[in-house]
Amino acid sequence: LSANALQAVLCIAGVACCVAMAMPQVHIVAYCGDLGYGVARGAEMLSLMLGFGIFSRIASGFIADRIGGVATLLLGSTLQGVALLLYLLFDGLASLYVISALFGLFQGGIVPMYAIIVREYFSPQEAGTRLGIVLMATLLGMALGGWMSGALFDFTGSYRAAFINGLIWNLLNVSIALWLLMRTA
Repeated sequence: LSANALQAVLCIAGVACCVAMAMPQVHIVAYCGDLGYGVARGAEMLSLMLGFGIFSRIASGFIADRIGGVATLLLGSTLQGVALLLYLLFDGLASLYVISALFGLFQGGIVPMYAIIVREYFSPQEAGTRLGIVLMATLLGMALGGWMSGALFDFTGSYRAAFINGLIWNLLNVSIALWLLMRTA
């Protein structure tokens, strides 16, 4: 795999993981309002999600030191997919608090793994530029995911399709991470 091809693959993975990640982060408040729990409960869940993301970033660093960036990306992306699936299966108030905490715990370390992967696969002279490009792709994914989830809600009148869309994008990210891991094993 050439350096530019790897760069492109990492950018696609970055877009995919963040389209999936954006759905709950951008829409949890509106989702709770839609379910009748009120936007204040959704704001609490968002705070819980983002707070647990801090722990995830730190824990992911420790994990990556032991198993590497790609394996940690695969782990985080797989767990993020599990949390997205849980949003589809449960919509009770207590369960949404728990799932939001889990989602934060699972997703928080995903984007920082791209910095580790870039450093593992590219020379130090290229790392800054290549990381900037990959992180730009993750930001594009967050914007696209937030918009796409809202468009799907507007089209269907339900967040179910938006969660399924997030799962599909997450599966793309998991597939890329697994493919990269198998290439290096």
